[in-house]
Amino acid sequence: MNLTIGTLLAFSFAVSLIALAALIWAISRKQFQVTQKDAMSIFDNGKPGTFDDPSHPSGRLREATTLPLSPAVRRLLVLGFSTAVFWLLLGSVFGVIASYKMHLPDWLNQAAPLTFGRMRTMHLNLVIYGWLSLGGITTAIWLVPTLFKTPLRKAGMATLGVVLWNLGVAGGVIAIGSGWTDGMEWLEIPWQLDILLAVAGACLAIPLVVTAAHRQVEHIYVSAWYYMAGLVWFPSLFFLANLPSTHSGVQAATVNWWFAHNVLGLWLTPLGLGAAYYFIPKIIGKPIFSYRLSLLGFWALALFYSQVGIHHLIGGPVPTWLVTLSVVQSVMMVVPVLAVAINQHVLWLGNFWAMRESLPLRFIATGALMYTFASLQGSMEAVRAVNTVTHFTHYTVGHAHLGAYAFVALVLFGAVYYMMPRILNRPWPFPKLISVHFWLVFIGFAIYFIALTLGGWLQGLAMMDASRDWLESMELTIPYLQARSVGGTLMTLGHLLFAVNVYALFAGKQPATANAGNAIPATDLGAR
Repeated sequence: MNLTIGTLLAFSFAVSLIALAALIWAISRKQFQVTQKDAMSIFDNGKPGTFDDPSHPSGRLREATTLPLSPAVRRLLVLGFSTAVFWLLLGSVFGVIASYKMHLPDWLNQAAPLTFGRMRTMHLNLVIYGWLSLGGITTAIWLVPTLFKTPLRKAGMATLGVVLWNLGVAGGVIAIGSGWTDGMEWLEIPWQLDILLAVAGACLAIPLVVTAAHRQVEHIYVSAWYYMAGLVWFPSLFFLANLPSTHSGVQAATVNWWFAHNVLGLWLTPLGLGAAYYFIPKIIGKPIFSYRLSLLGFWALALFYSQVGIHHLIGGPVPTWLVTLSVVQSVMMVVPVLAVAINQHVLWLGNFWAMRESLPLRFIATGALMYTFASLQGSMEAVRAVNTVTHFTHYTVGHAHLGAYAFVALVLFGAVYYMMPRILNRPWPFPKLISVHFWLVFIGFAIYFIALTLGGWLQGLAMMDASRDWLESMELTIPYLQARSVGGTLMTLGHLLFAVNVYALFAGKQPATANAGNAIPATDLGAR
């Protein structure tokens, strides 16, 4: 235990030094001497006021930057998104099968790969590494050059990174299905295959870092801060958690939840918030409420999140001070969450007309709202009085999906719907399916989350009641698990429609640009 805790503390100290160096650099380059004018940097010529949605009948299909995409970068983006959507579909199928097996345990039990343990694990790794990570980093490949107003450097290396990442994900899922895993949640892919993912990650990160070094803007917009930080945090987390033969027993559990929670908070969250901070004001045509507050939210996330995951070990054989530190940092996460809420929610709530007009915005703004809910719920769940009830229940599963799916996945859906018409210079072939997709995943997730939250809470109360048989705490969850399966099925149907639209767009032959240049002022749409 001393080795593990010492390693984590040493790592945290090293990361703190890096963060301090970044802070000193930012101050020396006057990155904190900001005004609300810096929030305008994402708009064309620094002038807001234009509703901007290429999926809208009045939307522009031209690229968002004056720098055209090269054929190599265009192919890279298509490769990244097409494979990410494939992993989403496959992971969704595995997830639905695993969900049904919770209340139909004898269904599909003819072979070991079809068991719940393997199906659920393959689902987890496919959606985390195949869909969210690959889709998020591909979004960054489009967005970072846009923010820095400079072409992507080393596109060939990034393409190699996408190929290697897909090979790593495919190899990892095959290994898990065959029973070869490292045996820890979120770390199941064998470390031998993790090496391939690490090399792929480096090939994806280096082009973005080099692009940032050649930026043509003085100020770094807040979205770029989130992306650049994620490119530092995730490789560090991945390397330390996957060191072979280093941690075991309680030490392994400590590293396990330190890593698992930080993947969400220091990797997927930067990918989601970075996209939301760009697309919400960009689509509406108005800047965020307070640019200073957006930077405060970023640095608060960097300061408070790193030790949050240890609250999953409340009651376990780990030092009390370590758990208490995690609980305190979990509660302090209210600070960055409120910063995001004030900035993003005030903007779209004050321009609700845009939610009606723009389907990509509907996905992204809803995802940003779910980030607020997930983080506030997580802060409450970390408190010992609440954790005592929810620990080891389905409540935690619902909370995890609120963060990873309702937040990050919805933002990513909206980002893809916004970007792809501009990347390929053609409109969506089935625009009505976008609305159907939204309502399927929204209603499906609502059923999923409410069922697991209520069922999990009742499950926890039943397990705490010494007068009730333990089996009763399991039996009472069956109706809620059935509702979970219904919700998951609806979500998967939404993913299928999403894939149909994406692949049909990729298969299009001739670009349709009849509505190019027809952008209209946000004030005109707001008056409708």
